[in-house]
Amino acid sequence: MLLMFAFFQLAVVILLVLLGFFVFVNDPRSRANQTFGAFIAFLAFWTTKDLVFWNFNDPAFGAGWWAAASFATALFLQYALVIFAWVFPENNRIPREKAAVFFAPGLIFIPAALLGYLWESIELADDSFSIALSPLAYIFVGYIYFLFFYGFAVLARKYRLYAGTQRAKQLGAIILALAITGVLKTLANLILPYFDRYELLPFSSLFVIPGVLIYAYAITNFKLLSLQTTLDQFRLFPITYKIAVSIAAVAVPSFFIFQVPIAWWAFRDGMTSFAWEKFLIFSIISALVPNLLLLLMVVRSVSRPLQRITLAAIEVTNGRYGAEADLRKSNDEIGLLASSFNEMSRKMAEDLERLRRMNEQLQRADRLAAMGTLATGVAHEVNNPLASISSLIQLIRSRKDNDPETNEDLDLIAAQIERIKRVTHDLTDFSRSRPPGRSLVNVKDVVNSALQLANYDASFSRLEIRSSVSDELPQIMADASQLQQVLLNLLLNARDAMQDGGVLEINAAHSGNALRLTVADSGSGFDEQVSRNAFDPFFTTKPAGKGTGLGLAVCYGIVTAHGGTIEIRSAEKGGAEVVVEIPIAK
Repeated sequence: MLLMFAFFQLAVVILLVLLGFFVFVNDPRSRANQTFGAFIAFLAFWTTKDLVFWNFNDPAFGAGWWAAASFATALFLQYALVIFAWVFPENNRIPREKAAVFFAPGLIFIPAALLGYLWESIELADDSFSIALSPLAYIFVGYIYFLFFYGFAVLARKYRLYAGTQRAKQLGAIILALAITGVLKTLANLILPYFDRYELLPFSSLFVIPGVLIYAYAITNFKLLSLQTTLDQFRLFPITYKIAVSIAAVAVPSFFIFQVPIAWWAFRDGMTSFAWEKFLIFSIISALVPNLLLLLMVVRSVSRPLQRITLAAIEVTNGRYGAEADLRKSNDEIGLLASSFNEMSRKMAEDLERLRRMNEQLQRADRLAAMGTLATGVAHEVNNPLASISSLIQLIRSRKDNDPETNEDLDLIAAQIERIKRVTHDLTDFSRSRPPGRSLVNVKDVVNSALQLANYDASFSRLEIRSSVSDELPQIMADASQLQQVLLNLLLNARDAMQDGGVLEINAAHSGNALRLTVADSGSGFDEQVSRNAFDPFFTTKPAGKGTGLGLAVCYGIVTAHGGTIEIRSAEKGGAEVVVEIPIAK
């Protein structure tokens, strides 16, 4: 019977620890949950001292230690109750000044209990217990009940304040738990002992279990016994609690698997010095197995992931932006840290790439502005001498005594003058940065008009032109003639890239807050240097005499003036494609 009662109390201690752990993990930042954890710790200590005193007490130690521990723990339990009443359910801060006033008597009562001033005599002999309290003990008990009823009153006032709400239901359940616990504890610890009846005193620690369960059920918002809540808590365990569960999962089974058999084997012939030697040696050896297992679990769950995150951070520090820590996804702190680090590294790489492109665009804009100013002066200075040369050519041509060779030379000179005029004309167009005359534009109309103009060029007949532009696309606010100039320039570039024929594709699609226009060809494509410099003035891949290198620069100026972007890249099926994005009209 004694052994069964001891095991029952041990089971209660384990239940209390698990319950407190579960409720605390449910919301570690909640002051109510923190207070419940402290309350459970004191209650587990209370139950443990009762287990030792009523089942395994050594007469040499007397009973005074049990009384001192009982008085001190009872006071700490009431402190936890009052603090809980202050903070629940709003998660308020503890009023420190009020707490100092309410808890100040503990500075007298706790030392008095520990020094044995609360009783005149106490004895446990032959299963007979007796205690004679001192007058100070009755004052102590009065202080205990003052704290209890004060906490009860604070919770009752909040219950009336939140009447009809979920908080009121929680408070009502907690008040019920306090009432049940208060009645049972008063009966076992105060009323019956006052009449020298101590039969229920060994069981007093068990009377709080119903109240504790109601208490925990209420502060977890009536989800304590929910299977889904339990699974969620295990899924959301932070790393600290995962390690704690791992330690418990290893320590408890290892005790029954190793320590109990070793103790039986070592002491089966009596508790001799040799038996103790066997027990200590083999206990140490058997402890290596669970300790190594725990070390492996800690390394797998903490050390190895942190090492991978550290190595990834060093790579980022050394300039390899975008490096990521290769870890399995988890919901603990390390998993969150790894996920946040990887996201930060990706965003850093994306931001740096965006800054690089913006820097290139700014440099290109500066070059375009400088070249525009230079182009105006060059065109003006070149056109004047060209006009004089053209007049002289016309004068020489008018002579009737010119031989055929002279006329041929004059024709060649005139052709070169026309070429120079085309270049100066392009320079003039490039330098003329008139703002776009914006209006609502249907992109399909712009595409159709550009294709109609391109078809006048016989060289387009060797190309297979595919146009995919829907009538349902939203309109854009743009200068239709300038967009037509951009599109026509892109079509001519695509034609020049396919001298032996090919496929020319024009697509338009809705992309976020912009309209995307793509012109792709099946030509020979280009390298990275071309994509970087394609929009620079006078950069061209065409043979000498075939292009001025100003077409894409003009396109870039027009598109950016519309608040859009233009990009050239390799097409998926080979060749090149130019992507233009213009904001949709709001």
